[in-house]
Amino acid sequence: MTRARTIAAITMLAMFAAVPLLIAPAGAQQLTDRAKHIGGKFMCMCGCSQVLTECNHVGCSTSASMLKELNQSLSSGNSEDAITQMFVQEFGTKVYAEPPKSGFSLVAWVLPSVYLFVGTGVVILVILRWRKHVPQQIAPAGGGPDISPELLERARAQVSRETQD
Repeated sequence: MTRARTIAAITMLAMFAAVPLLIAPAGAQQLTDRAKHIGGKFMCMCGCSQVLTECNHVGCSTSASMLKELNQSLSSGNSEDAITQMFVQEFGTKVYAEPPKSGFSLVAWVLPSVYLFVGTGVVILVILRWRKHVPQQIAPAGGGPDISPELLERARAQVSRETQD
């Protein structure tokens, strides 16, 4: 009888715990998803060099306060641009997870492509120069330089003496 009561009590607790999830407005979940999307564009300012929504430090108060501020701004109806400007004014441009695609920051977007094309060009030029440079032909074994028979016999005798046991 006590086992049945324990199971009934656990079931009732599970139902009461699930009720707030069922009653929560749909807009609250969308707000959280939107906050995660916008938060993914910022860096956590605790020094971990991770994206704000992915900061995995246990008890990171910086990311918690930044996400709270982001949620409050979204709930008050601020636009994404206004929130971005607010974070940039508060933390500086280092808050960006990726540099903006305008102004001097555009260099960070363009240079990798430039480096790729320049590097490819250098590799092609080096290969073309190597192909133009024809290596000297190695003479076959029978057509080597002429050695007098006396020198050849002396070399064979020396090799024979040095290799004897």
